[in-house]
Amino acid sequence: MNHLGRFGLAAALLLAFAASCRQSGVQAAGGPAEAASDPYRVLAPIESGNLLLFPVVRAGSKSPGATPFLTLDEGIRSGEVEVTEAGRVQGLVRPRGSVGIPPYHDDPFRGGPPPIQNPYRGDQVNTLVLVNNSKQPLLLLAGEIVTGGKQDRVIAKDRIVPAGSEPIDLSVFCIEPGRWTESSATFGAAAKMPGHSFMVQPTVREQAMVAKDQRQVWDSVHGAISQMELAAAPSAVTGLNGGLAGGTAYPRAMATTSYAKTMQDSAISEKVDEAAAPVMRSREQVLAQLRQEHAIGVVVAVRGEIVWADLFADTDLLSRYWTKLVRSYAAESLNPGETHSAPTVAEVQHFLDAPSGGAESSEGEVGIYRYRELRSGGTETFVLESLLPATGYDVHISKLKLRSAEHRIKPPQFYSPQIYR
Repeated sequence: MNHLGRFGLAAALLLAFAASCRQSGVQAAGGPAEAASDPYRVLAPIESGNLLLFPVVRAGSKSPGATPFLTLDEGIRSGEVEVTEAGRVQGLVRPRGSVGIPPYHDDPFRGGPPPIQNPYRGDQVNTLVLVNNSKQPLLLLAGEIVTGGKQDRVIAKDRIVPAGSEPIDLSVFCIEPGRWTESSATFGAAAKMPGHSFMVQPTVREQAMVAKDQRQVWDSVHGAISQMELAAAPSAVTGLNGGLAGGTAYPRAMATTSYAKTMQDSAISEKVDEAAAPVMRSREQVLAQLRQEHAIGVVVAVRGEIVWADLFADTDLLSRYWTKLVRSYAAESLNPGETHSAPTVAEVQHFLDAPSGGAESSEGEVGIYRYRELRSGGTETFVLESLLPATGYDVHISKLKLRSAEHRIKPPQFYSPQIYR
């Protein structure tokens, strides 16, 4: 079933693009493209075990050009971005009046109240402090991990932090229940090497973005760790004197409640890399092909079921997040479940094009960003729009198929450090 092994990765991508062009009416590079009513066009998939990645190209609309953003991993590794526990910064000033904006203002992100003093009184489970000392605006994505402090955390929502800003409070969820002792004064990236970068997988990401509930995030972390332990377990062999049947797996006890430490375990990391091997083995070749076709995102199917889409403003941003996104999708593909027939390009296109009407909520910071959440039926769409000078475009869009029974948005649930004592 794996076409990449027979044709080679570059050839498979070229065939995928050509096939998609025939299906969608978009012609290959070098020929005139037909006018498209849809802003995005889905290409035929790249296959990797239980994982299908459908590249997405922009149809009909122009790219915004080079984007100015710094990623979290880049900022932390350079030392220009610092993340600490809330109790280490007193008298936090939130710039540009992002707190207290009237919720029903016609356009609250183009004007707002003056800056507010917002002092911290100690470390908090669901809040960290971030300082962007770089000369570039910082892009943060929901699902990105920072490790250290009193426990590992995951970014709760997309946002933009302007260059050289005052310290800001960063909404996070704990992904390491059971620890409340400081391992370091500041936080680091989830992986020490870019090639091993990762973010939380879609099931955990959904709980942070949609449920906004710490308990549900913990539950999803526990479930994800259990499944990864099982996936990396050795199989038992039946002995002469009886015992377990051949092929029975022994779950691996990780001795940690940390999602990040679990992903860093050598056996589990190897299993994740194996699941992503056809894509990651020739990473630069894949990215070169995606750049050639101006791909700006992917739609993800696991075991034949469409689960997620990540779209960016341009191909460069997609390539900079490629490794951590693909490894998160690969971790998701380790979960057991029913296998369905692979979706067609038309079905994936329908998922992407399905209206996001219905209920909508938005938040953000004046002149910096707007973050919208749109829910309709069984899908949820999150749109991060940059309002910085010379921008005014969508930087990142997440669209997911809801797997929880509860589709409504709930206010964030916060937890006291006392629960760890």
